Amino acid sequence: MRVKVILNPYANRWGAKARAEATVDAFHAAGVECDLVITDTVGQGISEAETAARQDYDAIIAAGGDGTINEVINGVIRAAGDGPTCPFGIVPLGTANDFNLMAGLPATIEESARVIAAGRTRQIDAGQVNDRFFINNSAAAMEPMVTIENIKMTWLSGEIRYIVALLRALVKLKPWTMNLTWDGGGYEGPAYLLSVCNSPRTGGFMMAPGAVLDDGLLDMVFAPQVSKRTVIAILLKLMRGEHIHHPAVTFQRITAIDLTSVPGTPLHTDGELFTESADRVSYRVLPGKVTLLTP
Repeated sequence: MRVKVILNPYANRWGAKARAEATVDAFHAAGVECDLVITDTVGQGISEAETAARQDYDAIIAAGGDGTINEVINGVIRAAGDGPTCPFGIVPLGTANDFNLMAGLPATIEESARVIAAGRTRQIDAGQVNDRFFINNSAAAMEPMVTIENIKMTWLSGEIRYIVALLRALVKLKPWTMNLTWDGGGYEGPAYLLSVCNSPRTGGFMMAPGAVLDDGLLDMVFAPQVSKRTVIAILLKLMRGEHIHHPAVTFQRITAIDLTSVPGTPLHTDGELFTESADRVSYRVLPGKVTLLTP
């Protein structure tokens, strides 16, 4: 078996860089030929993955956190065209490793390499937002504002960073005027939150409890503009995974969402901010698109 491993040294605040040699050693120990590339620019993982997926590798591997996974899966999906992707695997070297945990994948480098070497796969869904793909979560409005605040902070690490970023975003929160349509429903007016989930957890929080990776649906969590007191009440419920039952929150499983936003809304995919201002946004589910290497 021959794999291409795309490692982001910045994952876990540069912690992944120190684990590059251990990653290669783990694959060799599992009997896998490993070609490693260490990225050094934002977006490089996309082009590296797309190129590798068009070559004769048996699998393409993302070594890093959720952001690394997002870059690599974008390259792999682009190379796949209309069909399913080539086998895709993960070595979790990030901070929260949300997708890895929700997909039931191993937490260690060594066990990840053994799972990949075994070659067992399952088909899971992907999401598309405009021209970007995701397999964990994407969001507009408040959630990517938290991502922006998270990027700014360099003095914190671990999941506490997400909590502090959330509080900073809350202080700055202003509504977006949105016109949304989704399967059998819609909304027009001021909005605070739109999270579109393929798996339950993002940023360490259970945003979409019960989300399933291969059900052919995306889980939508939406909240209009409400009082700051209500926002705090929803966030407190979010800590316990109970926010979807709040009367101000719309939770629905959908296949598509289209929206316009004034001002333009920031957007992220799997925690990776890719625009700070989109005035037209289109979400679609891609059922069974990704061939995931799994235990």
